[in-house]
Formats: sequence, C-alpha cells, structure tokens
Amino acid sequence: MAVKIRLLRMGKIRNPQYRIVVADSRTKRDGRAIEFVGVYQPKEDPSIIEVKSERVQYWLSVGAQPSEAVQRLLELTGDWQKFKGLPAPPPLKVAAERADRKAAYEAEAKAAAGLAPETPAKPARKAAKAEAPAETEAPKTEAAAEAPAAAADAGEQA
Repeated sequence: MAVKIRLLRMGKIRNPQYRIVVADSRTKRDGRAIEFVGVYQPKEDPSIIEVKSERVQYWLSVGAQPSEAVQRLLELTGDWQKFKGLPAPPPLKVAAERADRKAAYEAEAKAAAGLAPETPAKPARKAAKAEAPAETEAPKTEAAAEAPAAAADAGEQA
C-alpha cells in the first residue's frame, strides 16, 4: 500500500485549518486517515505548526512520502532535516504571550471600587485641544471684564 503524509483540510470558509495525516494515497483528500500526526493553522500569526516528531520519523522511515506542502512544513520544524541527516534549521517564531485578562479585569475592578490608587490616564487629544483654547480664552474674558470695571471706577472717581 502506498502511504502519503499530507494535509487534511478542516475549518470554515476562508479560515483553513489543516491536520497533518498519514493516509493511503488512493483515498480522498479529506477521507479516512491511518494516523493524525500534526496540526497546521496558517491564519494565525505566526502560523501554528505542531508535529508529532517521533511518529513522523517512523512513517518516513517505513517509506511514507510527504506531499510538497507537508515537506515544506517538515523542513520548517526540522523533521525533514533530521530524517535526511542535514543540519537543523533556525527555530520557529513563537507568538508573544497574551496579557492575562483576569488580572487586568481585577485591577480595573479595584480601581473602580477605589481600593487601589488608579494611575492617571492620559486625556484624549480632542479633549486636551478643547481645554487648551478654553484656558487661553479665559484670561481674555477676565481682562475684558476687569477693563470695564476699571473704567467704571475711573468714572466714579472723576
């Protein structure tokens, strides 16, 4: 039986997610598989590539042929070089660790309850621009209000 290592498409429209499978070469693309050996999610940033290295090495050693796409993935993970006896590739990119949503929520809840001092937030640019002209106009109106009062005082004294 001719065995291939290839991609089995999963996911939704315009959101492909693949399983890397070992299957008989005569089966359909999304047909019955002998074994699932990995996952590939190309839409993530960076792409998620998870491969069961020891199972892939076993299937390659018994003659399974990878498809072109799977061979490129195996080259990225280093499994193809390990099988061929070549030097290992540079390590894969790893996604940045996400911020802990629960800790952020608890900090906001404490700040709202007044339990912890809240860090002063930067005012919005539009609000800052609105305040700046209001401050420059205020001295003008005060000066204008002081001028008639001074004139009235001067008229009373004369």
